[in-house]
Amino acid sequence: MEAAEGTVNGSVDYKGNPVHRSTSGGWRSASFIIAVEVAERFAYYGISSNLITYLTGPLGQSTASAAANVNTWSGTATLLPLLGAFVADSFLGRYRTIIAASLIYILGLGLLTLAAKLTSVNLHGCRSTKDARLCAPPRFQVILFFFSVYLVAVGQGGHKPCVQAFGGDQFDGQDPKESKAKSSFFNWWYFAISVGITVTLIVLVYIQDNLSWALGFGIPCIVLVAALLVFLLGSRTYRYSAKENGKNPFMRIGRVIVRAIRNRHNTPSAMPSEEDACLWDQCSEQFKFLNKALLAPDGSLVDQNECSVNDVEDTKALLKLVPIWITSLAYAIAFAQTSTFFTKQGATLDRKIASGFKIPAASLQTFIGFAIMIFIPVYDRIVVPISRGLTRKPSGITMLQRIGTGMVFSAISMVTAALVEMKRLETAKDHGLVDLPKVTVPMSIWWLVPQYILCGVADVLTIVGLQEFCYDQVPKELRSLGIALYLSIFGIGSFLSTFLISTINKATSGDGQESWFANNLNRAHLDYFYWLLAGLSALGFSAYLYFARSYIYNRERAI
Repeated sequence: MEAAEGTVNGSVDYKGNPVHRSTSGGWRSASFIIAVEVAERFAYYGISSNLITYLTGPLGQSTASAAANVNTWSGTATLLPLLGAFVADSFLGRYRTIIAASLIYILGLGLLTLAAKLTSVNLHGCRSTKDARLCAPPRFQVILFFFSVYLVAVGQGGHKPCVQAFGGDQFDGQDPKESKAKSSFFNWWYFAISVGITVTLIVLVYIQDNLSWALGFGIPCIVLVAALLVFLLGSRTYRYSAKENGKNPFMRIGRVIVRAIRNRHNTPSAMPSEEDACLWDQCSEQFKFLNKALLAPDGSLVDQNECSVNDVEDTKALLKLVPIWITSLAYAIAFAQTSTFFTKQGATLDRKIASGFKIPAASLQTFIGFAIMIFIPVYDRIVVPISRGLTRKPSGITMLQRIGTGMVFSAISMVTAALVEMKRLETAKDHGLVDLPKVTVPMSIWWLVPQYILCGVADVLTIVGLQEFCYDQVPKELRSLGIALYLSIFGIGSFLSTFLISTINKATSGDGQESWFANNLNRAHLDYFYWLLAGLSALGFSAYLYFARSYIYNRERAI
């Protein structure tokens, strides 16, 4: 179906009418959407970046237990987008899901602020009475805290997959000019949210560590309320996806799989009609077993309204993502360390950067943000044009090449982290600090900067590449699911990180031995863990390379 001149195919305005290119979408609409995402990342990292400090501080948990809790929460938060994407793509649509999720998010942040305030009152009573029994927060406060952070995770689960997919929807991939802008959109999207994250790590972490945890959690709540109002202001300018055939996209995919299994013993008619032969030829060779979903009991093709070639090809598009998804998990495991052990590592070092000012350990993650903010413009304005001239491809290098390059940088960052940790342990030993964990190791915090910068460069390449890849390579009606699949890589990665930490902690703490993750980091062996992650990263990259080489891209089909 061709769009009328000046209108955008497959999109409608807020009233459901055909939408005009000149008065909708593009960077103007995307800016409203980027604004709400910057606020959401500001809020999310206001919790996640310093959560391990809160758990080991006011809540009094051990380092290993706190790291496991952070990874479990982070994993849940990045798996819930699968549920949010299902709700958006099947029922509410992206716009309404964003609004509903934002309200849940705000409620969670409000309760989290209350929980932090109650805990601070309890700690004040502990200090004033010096009664050790009062130092452990009451069970109700612990339950309220975890209920609040998981409510935030639910809000994030609906918010995250829809906002980015909705932003991508503001650009028409079939228009040459807007198609190029859409590719840049993913770069500048990540640049913008990195700004929000960096502000969080500089401002909020300082407030949480030095002023008040309640204030540090309350500010994101206020910011998110303001961002929701900004998002609503752009409602008249947005492009909303029009449902093509009224079918639930998940039902279409499920029907193809069920029919393919049911017809697994059927074969196509030896003498197909001209129409059937034409339709059968449209099916790709990859995952040929799914083509049997098109067969009727007599070997002819079923009515296209019941199960179409497009339904089969959409199902294949999703299945083709699975090997890339699996082989990206090693990267996600390494990614999980930046907000846990990197932070604990930094807390032991000399963090003075000026007279009387000590940088909070969690604020070291700003170096990732700075690396991203510097490298994205370099990549978008220098690397892409140069590589475009060499390869004759609009994006310069392919999405999979970009992802793989980032994996290499991630592996190098783990090697760097291991070497720096070996240096830190040696310094602690040389100065007789092995059994004095609360004494600062006389080693500058700047030693950790290279591993953070390498992580930032890896993020620009792999994370942005995965975002664009998962958005671009899924059926149009399932783009929220595509973003959710990308996020779920990091959710599973966090759970795998938790599993690794738990298993290694049990295996290395027996027979009077100190665990790799002992509370006294001067007796722990984070360097061994980083070497293990470097090895896993290398194995994951090798497997990724094998599948990426044989991947066949889906091109955006005309509606």
